[in-house]
Order: sequence, then C-alpha cells, then structure tokens
Amino acid sequence: MTTRPMTFVQASAAALEEALAIDPTVVMFGEDMADDTGGGVFGVSAGLSTKYGDRVRSTPISEQAIMGAAVGAAVAGLRPVVEIMLMNFMGIAMDQFVNHASKLRFMSGGQTPVPLTVRTATGAGFQQAAQHSDMLEAWFGHVAGCKVVTASNPADAKGLLLSCIFDDDPCIFIENTLLYFGPGAVPGEAPPPGHRVPLGKANVVREGSDVTVVSYGRQVIDAITVVDRLAEEGLSVELIDLRTIMPFDERTVLESVAKTKRAVVVHEAVKRCGVGAEVSSRIHEELFGELAKPVLRVGARTSPVPYSAVLEQAYLPQAPQIEAAIRAVTA
Repeated sequence: MTTRPMTFVQASAAALEEALAIDPTVVMFGEDMADDTGGGVFGVSAGLSTKYGDRVRSTPISEQAIMGAAVGAAVAGLRPVVEIMLMNFMGIAMDQFVNHASKLRFMSGGQTPVPLTVRTATGAGFQQAAQHSDMLEAWFGHVAGCKVVTASNPADAKGLLLSCIFDDDPCIFIENTLLYFGPGAVPGEAPPPGHRVPLGKANVVREGSDVTVVSYGRQVIDAITVVDRLAEEGLSVELIDLRTIMPFDERTVLESVAKTKRAVVVHEAVKRCGVGAEVSSRIHEELFGELAKPVLRVGARTSPVPYSAVLEQAYLPQAPQIEAAIRAVTA
C-alpha cells in the first residue's frame, strides 16, 4: 500500500483535525486561528473552524489571556490546544504556564491534571530577527510537570502532536518554521489515521558503532546529511532523534553511547546552558569511565539571532560544524 507525501504543515493540520473528530472535549484557540481571520498565521488550522464551529476560535492578541483561558479550560475538563504564534512570545505567558499549568497536578496531590497542549513555531533562517527566532526549549525543560516535544519530519509531527493532545500533562509542541517552508521542508510519508508516537521515546534514525550523535528538530536534517556522507568514508555514526526533549529518553542515549564510547549533541538553540548541556552531563555522569573522548556539543553562538542573512547563517550551527565535531571525537 502506497501513501501520499505530507508536508509538515499538513501533518500538524491532520493531527488537529483528527483530534477534533475523535474527542469533543478538544478545543482550539489562538491568534487568527479561525478561518475568518486567516486559519492561523502559518495556515495550520485553515478550514477547521468552518468544520468544527466554535471549538476553533480566534483570540485577542494577548498571550497571557490565551494561556490563562487554556489553563482554566483544561482544569474544567476540556483538552485545549492553543497556538502561541512564535516561541519568543511564550515569555509573556510564562506565569500561567509555569506557575499554574505545570504545577497544579503536584499541588493538588494528583487530583487536577492539566491536559493542555501549546503549539508554537520558531527557528532562525528566515531573517525574522532576535524577537521572533529563538529556540527556547531549555527554559521549559527546567520546569517540572511539563513535556517539551518537537519533530524532525512530518510523520513524527502528526504522531507526536496527537500524543501531546491526549496526554494529561501540559505539553509544548515546537514547530520549526524552516520545516514549514524552508530548505528542510521536504514532504514525508503520511502515517495512517490514528498514528501516534509515544512521548519520551527517542528514534534511532541511523544505527552505527563508532560515535553517537544526539539531536532533535531541524538539526536532525543536517545531521542525516553528515552521517550519510561520513558513512561513505567508512565512519559508522549512530544518529538519535530525541523527539521528546524533556523528559528525554536517557535509556536509548546511554545504551547507544555505551556501545560507541563517543558522543556529539547537536541543537539549534544557543549552546550555553542548552539541552545539550543536560544530555552531555548525563552521559558523563553515567558513562565517564567508558568514554573514549569527552562529549562535544554543537549549538548556536551566544548571541541574539541576527537579522542580517550573512550573520544569521554564521550564528546557526550547520552541517560543517556537526561534521567537525564528529571528526574531533573520532580522531
């Protein structure tokens, strides 16, 4: 049986429509999400308000109000899926998400789940500059009680988003804008209806024996290019896509590095204090005596995202930096 290709935008849209269709408690709202205001700034929710009526609504331009309403809806028994247009704007809604959504289950002795999903887009490479491009997953990885999720391909996007929507903890689902429209926006195989990807389970994209590369999101695309090229030279690289950033799949990572004895962690976010620091630390703590080389990290420079196209490309970690790190730990 053959399946049609699906873009990242189509994958997210398909997950939303499937969730609305199978569960009447799923509701969606955010800026411009309804069809009469554009169907979402990236078109992901186009057509849904026409089909599902008031269950898909546009909101005022107030991230605080969006998140506050979402927490209330979740506590009241709904499964809200809200869109915070760009991840930088999550800073405006931090109090509601961190102090309320992520803590209520703990503070109520487990009696008050908050099944809330936040979709938000981000990513450098489109000259959207410093206030619209940051990968801020490390902020939320530090918060107990929430899950941080991202996908590197359309099939995972659909499966992970569905799993987020039907999880009883608050989830942030990060969608990279360059996977929407950029060079990485390559259509992938459409998964069957009902396909879900378990949260907290990494994917071994390529198996290898010489070094482990751990990544997630758009950087997986760059890593695949590097890994496949190095395979032609006889270097065997195991590539792991975390998919769930926090809590990440420690078992899969540690089992891989125990086999290869070397590791490189790659992400788009600023390297300093990033998720890669946590992954690297766990590897060193658990496998220090078995490592052939210290773990290396590849990430963005410690700088706001530049507007200049040339500077933006210099800011971003890309294939040459990934390859250099792999060669360094295997030298």
